Amino acid sequence: MNWTAKVIQHKGENRIAVYFEKNADLIARIKKIDGARWSQQKMAWHIPDTEENRVRFKITPLSDTIPSEEAILQIEKFKQWMRSKRYSESTIITYSEALKSFLIFYRKKAVAEITNEDVIIYNNEYILKNNLSASYQNQIVNAIKLFFQTIRETKMLVDKIHRPKRAKVLPNVLSKEEIKLILNAHSNIKHKMMLSLIYSCGLRCGELLALEPVHIDSKRNLILLKNSKGKKDRIAPLSPKILEMLREYYKIHKPTTYLFEGQIKGQPYDARSLQLILKQALQKTEITKPATLHWLRHSFATHLLESGTDLRYIQEILGHSSSKTTEIYTHVSTKSIQQIKSPFDDL
Repeated sequence: MNWTAKVIQHKGENRIAVYFEKNADLIARIKKIDGARWSQQKMAWHIPDTEENRVRFKITPLSDTIPSEEAILQIEKFKQWMRSKRYSESTIITYSEALKSFLIFYRKKAVAEITNEDVIIYNNEYILKNNLSASYQNQIVNAIKLFFQTIRETKMLVDKIHRPKRAKVLPNVLSKEEIKLILNAHSNIKHKMMLSLIYSCGLRCGELLALEPVHIDSKRNLILLKNSKGKKDRIAPLSPKILEMLREYYKIHKPTTYLFEGQIKGQPYDARSLQLILKQALQKTEITKPATLHWLRHSFATHLLESGTDLRYIQEILGHSSSKTTEIYTHVSTKSIQQIKSPFDDL
């Protein structure tokens, strides 16, 4: 019987997800396990992360997934240092979890004794062996470098920690026709408004959900993005059509604290629910591309470039620190490429 199992995070708790093709016998067996639940979102059964369940589904024992007492203390100090430097909470979680993975691998070694050679061994024996991505490896390197910069007694030479060679992946872009279909897929004005605002202003998901009614400057046709990525404020142009939609939306929903609130007044809309809204739009329009909310932002930037907008303005609107980040959209813009005549046509 074919199945796979792995540890996942579900509502802030470690769970073991079990994936398999629909099988009545296996479902009946899993239902007998205390705390077994089905997740429609993850399309999997998940059970409590216990030593017994790990043995049952052939997952690394819990005892091998806990860092040493010294490492736990160092991770906590690292978190405190990042908080004092005002790193965002999401960065603190990402970096501390990445560091935890590295220190678990060396749980029998004193932190002060870890060397650059150990990083290479970890990359080969853990990252590559488990087919983990280069972006995850890069995340680990970022955490290791930052951590070893903050502690005094170490054999690690931070400047000599090498990064993986990064793949030059082009951003995913939808056509204007596909965008139009997606934005018109929902009749619910809130759902339509959220997707439209992401595309029309090139917003990140978190930026949209952090918006407050006071951030809309209707007199100057601007939207103020407070404390977005990198703790930077910026402004983005607001299209007159979007402003009309916002006025209609405001009359119906009358938001208080956040522009888009969840079921509880004063609480922001849930990011996972927003992703589900896009997924439903894709299903309704029968677009089979695995589009994410970030594809709308990529599409916004590419369509701006294709309409002749200066790259410097696009950089400013998107909030990119470096022009190199924005320049990637020149590689997916088809305006110039489509005008090139193939020599095949002259044959």
